[in-house]
Amino acid sequence: MGLFGKKKEEKTACGCAGGCSAPAVDASRGVFVLGGGCAKCNELEASVRAALAELGWQEEVGHVTDFVQIAALGVMTTPALLVDGKALSSGRVLNKDEAKALLQQARG
Repeated sequence: MGLFGKKKEEKTACGCAGGCSAPAVDASRGVFVLGGGCAKCNELEASVRAALAELGWQEEVGHVTDFVQIAALGVMTTPALLVDGKALSSGRVLNKDEAKALLQQARG
């Protein structure tokens, strides 16, 4: 019971009290760009897609724009690149070659 007899609101998977429609993101597997959808985030996503194409990997790139979910994933600076649950880069836009090197390093 909360203050003044009001029932405490329970948190959902995304961290809000149920006011959003964003489903929780399972980023433990896959490639994700994290950021609010600004030009830098979109530029990072384009670099990652180009790197994946050059590597010949048929993989989707997820884009998480909800900052509550981004923080829940442990990232505090965007844009960020997350691969299999690990932040490989945050706070800067990678070019295609940098993204390619990080992807190869993460996946071997």
